[in-house]
Amino acid sequence: MKKIFVSVGLAAAGAAGLPAIHAQGMDAGASPKVWNVAATLRGFYDDNYAVAHDKTGSFGFELSPSVSGNVALQQTDIGVRYTFGMYYYLQRDQNGINPLDYTHQGDFWLDHSFNERFKLTLSDTVAVGQDPKLVQGGSTIRVNGNNVANTATVTLSSEWTRQFSTATHYSVYLVNYNNEGTNSPSNPSQAALLNRMQQDVGNTFNWQFQPETTGFIGYDFSWVDYTGNSQIAPLYVLINPPNIRNVHYYSDSRNYRSHSLYLGVSEEFSPNLSADVSLGATETDLYNDPISKQTSLSPYARLAVTYTYMPGCYVQANFSQSQNATDVSQPGPDGHLTQYQDSSVFTMSLNHQLTPKLSGSLVGAYQYSSFKDGAYANNTGDSSIDAGLHLNYTINRHLSANAGYDFSELFSTINQRGNSRNVVYLGLGANY
Repeated sequence: MKKIFVSVGLAAAGAAGLPAIHAQGMDAGASPKVWNVAATLRGFYDDNYAVAHDKTGSFGFELSPSVSGNVALQQTDIGVRYTFGMYYYLQRDQNGINPLDYTHQGDFWLDHSFNERFKLTLSDTVAVGQDPKLVQGGSTIRVNGNNVANTATVTLSSEWTRQFSTATHYSVYLVNYNNEGTNSPSNPSQAALLNRMQQDVGNTFNWQFQPETTGFIGYDFSWVDYTGNSQIAPLYVLINPPNIRNVHYYSDSRNYRSHSLYLGVSEEFSPNLSADVSLGATETDLYNDPISKQTSLSPYARLAVTYTYMPGCYVQANFSQSQNATDVSQPGPDGHLTQYQDSSVFTMSLNHQLTPKLSGSLVGAYQYSSFKDGAYANNTGDSSIDAGLHLNYTINRHLSANAGYDFSELFSTINQRGNSRNVVYLGLGANY
């Protein structure tokens, strides 16, 4: 199930400090200085750090230092950031299991203005870890090892006239789980199910009707290649008299190509209220399905609303309808493999400056996902709820204290798939 919800709490995933970078823009952490050093030390209790159906909880602590650099030239901004995470779990230590997890995240971004009309933007994020909220590759459980997710994007923004502009983009998304050696067709590994390369290319045509109103039409082409090179389901015997053939399911049986076309509008209702909405459709070509090639049509939607009700205080709401990878593969009675999920996702966040030194945030999300083909295509699918409350108190310009609580629960009609999780944390942050 696609877990797009990102908690502001750094310990929320049992991998404290990691999701927050995903939640903001690549240059959101850039310092006005050329360089910046920061660190977080937190204690936490996670009642399900393995993110499994059967819970195992543990007290622990997190140490997460980071270093970043940002250089602003006349026409170019360049930034880089590295964040390291070390997480200690007391329960694992008491059971004679390695108590330490290590994570790494690297970010790079570059903005270059050729002139007032043409701008090139590059960004790249590499995350290495075990927690599904960090890697976000499609697994719903924690996976041991150095699992990697890498997203790189390049965008060329062109202003052709005062009213007409375009944005052309290309992105590549790589996922690599390293548990290949544990695979079997009846119980495939995350590496077999989810290792892949996804490439996207597209263009958006924008027309500014009014200073506060912009309409746009866009097209995206995606192609996804699964690279696990392993069997992901048991042998199926297809009987179609007078023919009988054995069907083998491999990682690349879920390869697909898709085309998305959408229309939208961006409106600034006031200096405090803005919204973006786009609606369209996606055609998906499952050209490598071992039973038979097939195409499908599904809705495409994006909605984002931001309201700033006072300085430093704002509400954001987002909705999306799209498809995503899944760690479920079981074929259905007709032999068709579970290909992907269609997901509807609603998120909301509230950020409020309680006092000049104390700020708080409340975040929440609901997601519903149905399976495309396979054994669970006609079931109710997966749904999840996430919520978090986080506080940050500024002690001085270099030191802060923070505390928070995060809750998540996955509901599924698949036996032993659902799970729930509660995390609380308290800690200190420093930067220079």
